[in-house]
Amino acid sequence: MGPVITMGGTLLLDCEDVAWFRDQPEAARGAAAALGRRIGLGEHRTAQLVLAVAELATNLTKHAADGSVLLRVLRNRDVAGVEVVVVDGGPGMTDVTAALRDGMSSVGTLGIGLGSVQRLSDRFEIHSSPGLGTVQLARFWPHPLHSSLRGEAMVGGITRPIGGEDVCGDAWAARADNDPPVVPPASERIDRASEVVRAPDWSTLTAARTKYPRSQHSPTPTERAERPGAGRRSELVRGAAAGPGQGILVMSCDGLGHGPMAAMASQAAVQAFRTGSARTPEQAMEEVHRALRGTRGAAVAVARLEPDGRALFCGIGNISAAVVTADSRANLLSHPGIVGHQMRQLRTYEHRLPAHAILVMHSDGLSERWKPGDLAALLHHPPALIATSLLRQAGTRRDDASVVIAKGAW
Repeated sequence: MGPVITMGGTLLLDCEDVAWFRDQPEAARGAAAALGRRIGLGEHRTAQLVLAVAELATNLTKHAADGSVLLRVLRNRDVAGVEVVVVDGGPGMTDVTAALRDGMSSVGTLGIGLGSVQRLSDRFEIHSSPGLGTVQLARFWPHPLHSSLRGEAMVGGITRPIGGEDVCGDAWAARADNDPPVVPPASERIDRASEVVRAPDWSTLTAARTKYPRSQHSPTPTERAERPGAGRRSELVRGAAAGPGQGILVMSCDGLGHGPMAAMASQAAVQAFRTGSARTPEQAMEEVHRALRGTRGAAVAVARLEPDGRALFCGIGNISAAVVTADSRANLLSHPGIVGHQMRQLRTYEHRLPAHAILVMHSDGLSERWKPGDLAALLHHPPALIATSLLRQAGTRRDDASVVIAKGAW
């Protein structure tokens, strides 16, 4: 995908979630050091990354409930970097501004404080709600900063595997219309088999007690429309075509079941999506459908965001999607089926995107019982932070889970 996107002057980044950590500051530091060296972050920049990870992870251990650190790789065609995602379930901060001041580091931490983490990183975002918890993002790129990284990514998301698994069967991806794919050099690709630090069991992180079998039932359009907050403003489009200008295609994929076989299906979907030539959601679904033959299949949804403020949407299976504002939620319709196996006639729906709205797509590893008001205070933040906050709030913790958020100047 290309670095700079025409919609609102923002950019798109490929993202790979590498490992989650909880109550393991030393393991997180070691993994951050290995990751920085592997992607070519540079010795000095890697040292700064490790220092920031140590502070953030130690803060969680000392003061947070149900806190976790996620390390992941971000890249475009020009450069690769590391993003640190920190999320906890409380107690939250009453004064974020004060917490960012120098000298406010809590007793027992490394003492550099959140203000120093903010200065060390190229991008730092934090949202905290007393009683609910805190989400933080810190992004580290090689210096000097490449010109293609100006602005904020229009699409961001997060994945989380079920307990007992090292890989996630859910995935998401985004690309600009007709952009060539991003393929990391062989020397920079992540080889999980050679990781020194093993990602911890997610059930340990979240105290998940039971694994539930995945339901094979996909909700009908009528069932989905009758859910609380469902919108009825989508219109069925026959022969949907891409509009003028450069659109953005966003995909959410949930490989059936979980574990390596589900991950294999979702990664095949991502590869087909990123390397395909589709311009519409239906065309992208056809490409993914062909790529998933021979796998266990997946639930898949694809949206195309037009510069003129329209969204075209096509979904098969249990992928939830909605256009959300501070006070409204309009659900988008998916139909029953399994991409790669049983996919009936595809249907595309068109929805008008209100000003300042976001597109939310998530797997059934999240409950649909969240409300627009739950995201209202987050809408000014980057998509990745919104996605992480929604995962913390609505994640069911009995399945793989993923969320992808798109926002822009439509």
